[in-house]
Order: sequence, then structure tokens, then C-alpha cells
Amino acid sequence: MKILTINAGSSSMKFSVMEIPENKELVNGYFQRIGLDGSFYDVKINGEKLHRDVVLTNHLEALECVKKELVELNVVASLDEIDAVGHRLVHGGEEFKNSTLITDEVIEACKKFTKLAPLHNPAMLACIEASKEAFPGTPMVAVFDTSFHQSMEAYNYLYPVPYEWYEKYGVRKYGFHGTSHKFINREITAKFGRDDLKVISCHIGSGASICAINGGKVVDTSMGFSPMTGIMMGTRPGDVDPSIVPYMMDEAGMTLDEVMTQLNKHSGYEGVCGKSDSRDVEAGINAGDEKCALAQKMYVQRIANYIAMYNNELNGADVIVLTAGVGENSKSTRLEIGEAIKSLGVKIDAEKNDFRGEFREISTDDSSIPVYVVPTNEELMIALDTYEIVNK
Repeated sequence: MKILTINAGSSSMKFSVMEIPENKELVNGYFQRIGLDGSFYDVKINGEKLHRDVVLTNHLEALECVKKELVELNVVASLDEIDAVGHRLVHGGEEFKNSTLITDEVIEACKKFTKLAPLHNPAMLACIEASKEAFPGTPMVAVFDTSFHQSMEAYNYLYPVPYEWYEKYGVRKYGFHGTSHKFINREITAKFGRDDLKVISCHIGSGASICAINGGKVVDTSMGFSPMTGIMMGTRPGDVDPSIVPYMMDEAGMTLDEVMTQLNKHSGYEGVCGKSDSRDVEAGINAGDEKCALAQKMYVQRIANYIAMYNNELNGADVIVLTAGVGENSKSTRLEIGEAIKSLGVKIDAEKNDFRGEFREISTDDSSIPVYVVPTNEELMIALDTYEIVNK
């Protein structure tokens, strides 16, 4: 079964075609700057990367390019060979606890969550509408970033604020990166051959979150009502005192939107040292930039604190997993995280840790908790969920 996966952002779109249940990727691509000047996309097939400069005013035009590439690159002889389309949606609220077949009713229900994910959901919904035009009659499935976290108990997903805020307005912890955390749990569970595994999954990239999982169910996760909270990220601060918002409005004469823009787009790594990419931060450290060193220390310490907290919540984790851009590729950050949680008895083997982007254990034989690097694959998880839903 050939499944097209679509992962849309406000001005970007990732796609892949997977053969399921063989779990074979036939092609993938990444559209950037949709609706902006200088739009382009890259396609990877058979180990080759192809670059295309093209004017893209909306996601429908990007999907037209996808259709063209699939046929011209002989991924399919005809678009009729695409059996289903899987879409990632950031927010499904409490309504969608699992992936679901997309209907008009589902689309209307998802529109309610736009206020909760204003940067992501509108583009993703637009992409679904565009897909209906581009692939008429093809079944489509919505895979929600929030659904994996719906197994949390109330004592962890509720905030200690007036209860009616939850009842009337849906104020609660939703959690994000669920598609990635679900995939990581699937892979590490298969590795250990256990369905009762207690996992601390660390998705650390430009966006970052940590998740405590017990037997496949989420106990707690660092992101909350929005993707801003939790650990420090590329441009987001993670946990900060909310009193900062009215304070900055008064002291700096900023509007609410201006403060929130600074928190969402100009904080985290970028706020501290002016660089949002961890690779640039590492380069700055090597060049003696003290602010880069400070930002890295803040980043690592916050990750370590969440790992320690979740180890306590799990009453002792069976495994810690590092994934996503930083977790998979930054050898130095992995070593620093290991050093920051040495009070848990965790030990990283520097020689084992000397690699990028592979599924490997990096802890010593006598580490109290084994530590693994597991490359995430959200596209495969979307395809697997789509396959399961369509076959039902």
C-alpha cells in the first residue's frame, strides 16, 4: 500500500511516500517559503537530492508539484497508485484521542483548535483542503500531535488554576511532538522486547519536549497548553514566570502580541546568545563566545532537570532516549546531558557516543539507566497510523 504523508507548516510542507507494511520510503521532500519570496523545495530519492526553485503562493501549488514529481520520478506510474494520504495536525484537543479518518465533520471539529495552535493548524487544515482537490476520492487520515498524550491522568494534565478554566475554556496540558514520542516508544519497546517499559523520551531539536511513558501510556510531558512551555528551545523559552508578560507590557510599553512574539520567536537559544540553531551555538562556544556557552549550559540543565523529575515520576526509568536534530546529531550535547544527570547514576561512554544519526546505545555497561540515541521518523509513524485506520 502506497501512502503519501503530508506534514504542513505555515510556510513549509514535508512529504513522503511510504510502502506499508514494508515500511519502505520511496521518496521524501521538503517545501520551504511557501507564500514568500524565494520559495523552493528539495526532493530525495534513491540517495540523490534534487533542488527546485519555484514560485509557490500556496499549499495547493506545492501539492501540484508533489503530484508532478511522483510521476516524473517514477515513484508511481499513475497517481491512482496512491492508496491513502496521511496528514499531521498539531492539535486535536481532547476530542481526538487517536488518529482518525478525515471527514467534513472532522475538519469542522479541528477548526475549533485554531486558537490553541494559531501558527500551525490553519496551514495544516488548508493543506487538507488542497489535498482533497489534488487527490480526489483518496482516503485521508489525520494524525494528531496531541493524541498520544491523551493517556495522561488528570493530576498531570490539569493546571492548579480555577477548575472552571478547564471546564469552560479547555485550559489544560495537551502536550506536543506526540507523533515522534509515539514512534520512539515503539522502536525502543521493540528493541527491549517489553511492553511494560518505562521510557524517558527526549525530543530535542529546534522545538523540544520530554515525555515520560509507562507501558505505552504517557505519564507526563513537558509541553503544555501550548508548544512554548517545558524545556528551553531554539526560539522558545520553555518554562517562564507568566508575571513577566504584564511586567514587560508595563515597563517596555509592549503590546501583548509583541511580548508573545518575543517569547515565541526570539527567546530560547536565540534570546540568550542571538543564535537559534544549536550548530551555530556550538560553533560560537568553540570560538570563545561566552553567551553561547551560557545558552548551552541553560539548555542542558533544563533538559537534565526534566529527566530527573520524570525518572522520579516513573519510580525509576528503564531507558532514556535522545532523538530529533540535537539528540541524534550533537555528540557534545549528549555528553553534557549525561554529565548533568550523573546523580542518577547515568554514565555516557565517549567512544560509543562518537557518531551521528544512528540507533545506538551510548551509555556504559555499568550505567544505572541505559541511554540510547534513536532517530525519529514522524513520517513513518503517520504512514503506519494511516495504514491502520484505512484498513479498518
